Amino acid sequence: MAHIEGCKHSLDITIPADAVAAETEVVLDKVQQKVQLKGFRPGKAPRGHVKSLYRAEIQREVLENLIPKFIDEACEKAGLRMVSQPEVKDLHLHEGESAHFKAEFEVSPEFDLGEYRGLTIAYAEPAVTDADIDERLNEIRESRSELVNVDPREAADGDHCLVSLESISGIEGQPMKQDDINIEIGGKETIKEFSEVLRGAMPGDVREAEVTYPEDYAAERLAGKTVRFRIELKTIRIKELPELNDDFAKDLGDFQTLDEVREEVRKAIFREREYVAQTEAKNALIDKLVDAHDFPVPEVFVERQVEINIENQLRNFAAQGMDVSKIRLDWEKIKETQSDKARRDVRASLILEKVADTESIHTTQDELDGEVNRIARQQREPVAAVRLKMEKDGALGRLASRIRTEKTLSLLFEQAVKEAPAPKEE
Repeated sequence: MAHIEGCKHSLDITIPADAVAAETEVVLDKVQQKVQLKGFRPGKAPRGHVKSLYRAEIQREVLENLIPKFIDEACEKAGLRMVSQPEVKDLHLHEGESAHFKAEFEVSPEFDLGEYRGLTIAYAEPAVTDADIDERLNEIRESRSELVNVDPREAADGDHCLVSLESISGIEGQPMKQDDINIEIGGKETIKEFSEVLRGAMPGDVREAEVTYPEDYAAERLAGKTVRFRIELKTIRIKELPELNDDFAKDLGDFQTLDEVREEVRKAIFREREYVAQTEAKNALIDKLVDAHDFPVPEVFVERQVEINIENQLRNFAAQGMDVSKIRLDWEKIKETQSDKARRDVRASLILEKVADTESIHTTQDELDGEVNRIARQQREPVAAVRLKMEKDGALGRLASRIRTEKTLSLLFEQAVKEAPAPKEE
């Protein structure tokens, strides 16, 4: 008999007496060969004596061998796809009789797929203006700029000052001393006290300044502190940018004219904005699909999704330079606050999987090989080594699944009805 509640199922299962007896004989044979009893050679102790002495151990092994097998058979007969570890309850077994127990577990949900083609979303192809191209070209010029020394004069805004710094007070322990530090007067990243004290200084001048660092300053030793510094201005330098002309274009690579560079920059900006716009539209499609399909999802999937979401967040924190080992996680609180989002994520994943099945969308070997090759190039490792590692830790399967999901989302996006987004409020 099966009892159903959402994705939670329970089955009342009976293991026939003859199956219990047969497995008992198999286990008894193994125990008899293994045990060493006083007065008997190994494997020659009487079966009845061995069975009496090791009754509990034999019964436990018999049940460990038979219960999974009969649960699998019962699930197959009932057409259930079990997705969680079954919990065995109300187990009854008396010698010479059949065994009875209840198995509780979660199953993958069954649901009808609603309309997924032709959904309406807000989307407009991104535009790239001449001003956008100019801004990107200036960023490239900045990256190729050089700092050149100027004849001695008073330092002014925009100058890059090469200085020596020594702390006079405000830092406990060893004073801070650094040579050849570059400070841009009035620069976005420059603390204002440094700009104020250097403005009007001449090379060789020594000045003092009291500098208050922000609480969130990257260097913990200085964060939130007010430090008095002795500052010696050594050299004034200015930033020289390359001219925007055909020579600049040739220096960038396989270009002959600046117009060719501008066109390549336009394409690059368009691709970036198109990716962002399409990602937003695809996320909107997923939200529409999830809102239109209301079905229960297994809690074991939700818990795993919460873990995945947290792992991704920690990975992002680590990439930003945070020491994630110092982060203390309250898993119960996390589950409570993130379960709703994780449940939507799981529902979205199941819907997309069903769309992929319906549309016969699969990851080809060429697609998988291409992505593995790209990862190998990125990590500068041999392709075979990367593939072997990914196979071992299950990453290859996850990669194939991600490619399939991306192909499914691309189909949904292509089939969607695109409407111009509402104008943004000022």
